[in-house]
Amino acid sequence: MPDFCAALGCSNQRNANTKQQGITFHRFPKDKVKRQLWKMALKRRDFEPNDRSVVCSCHFKAEDFDRTGQTTRIREGVIPSVFLFTRHLGKAHTATRTSRTSQKAAEEPPQVQDVEQTASDHQYALDPVQVKKRLNEAREKLEELRRDLRNAKDRERRHKKTVKSLLEDLKHKHMLSEELQQRLDDILLG
Repeated sequence: MPDFCAALGCSNQRNANTKQQGITFHRFPKDKVKRQLWKMALKRRDFEPNDRSVVCSCHFKAEDFDRTGQTTRIREGVIPSVFLFTRHLGKAHTATRTSRTSQKAAEEPPQVQDVEQTASDHQYALDPVQVKKRLNEAREKLEELRRDLRNAKDRERRHKKTVKSLLEDLKHKHMLSEELQQRLDDILLG
């Protein structure tokens, strides 16, 4: 069964031709949160990705890829971000307006000062680039903390196993009194 890119309006299919062009295909993440972010980035109504759904490399920036290994991989936390949505929104092309007001608006260049003033008036608005950057940083930090927690739990498990083994040796050699043995059992089981 061929793999088609899930992006709206993209007709790329995994085949020899796209491989020759250097187009790679990447499955949706298994993590529910990351999968939802990819799904939202595609902006497809009523689309639910399955385990075989893919997005082609055309929808990622060059810096989103890790090409150090034998296969091209998407870097951790990257979301597809290169789309041409306006072309595919189904809006009919309208004829050029010919009223005097429309012609005047087309002739006058936009005033940059007004745009800058508007931007400074709306400092409560979110900058999507900064939000995405902070979100990626938070994801990386979360992943690092999860890795640290997993390592700490593994170390704790190993240490408990070592202590238990040492206590078993001491019991076997009859080097512990009954009272001490009972206390240690209570501590280890409690």
